[in-house]
Amino acid sequence: MKTYIYMVRHGESPKMEGDERTRGLTLKGESDARIVAQLLKDEGIDRFISSPYRRAILTIEGLAQSLGKETIVIEKLKEVVFIGDDRIMPDKEVYPLVKKMFSDPDFSLPGGESFTICQNRVVTILKNIISEYKGQKVAIGTHGAVMTMMMGYFDWIFY
Repeated sequence: MKTYIYMVRHGESPKMEGDERTRGLTLKGESDARIVAQLLKDEGIDRFISSPYRRAILTIEGLAQSLGKETIVIEKLKEVVFIGDDRIMPDKEVYPLVKKMFSDPDFSLPGGESFTICQNRVVTILKNIISEYKGQKVAIGTHGAVMTMMMGYFDWIFY
């Protein structure tokens, strides 16, 4: 009895509106979400689980709704907390930070969390999902760094 996990990284999201938790999808992100839905519609997905961030939910909820399924939101699947208060960091600051955090997994900015802490958080949730939905197909709406950490836990090739 195999359990299948489909990790769906959220679509493109504008960095100028809301905060990390509330920003949605750009028109391209919405288009990409429709493409993902087309690609996965015949996979027989049983469960849809998402990060609480709006962009992750929006990326998978259309497919879930079209299949008559609910999207379960799990708070601990949220993105790495780079800085506190869900503030948006510009790409020119985030990309060097992510690079540093991958090379030094225990590094974090004040008010943020390290990759080590984030990986422990999200891998615990992933293991719970695998256990709870054994033998099912589960789509997870997630984030690039979080997805890399989850996959990297099981195989270093993903780092």
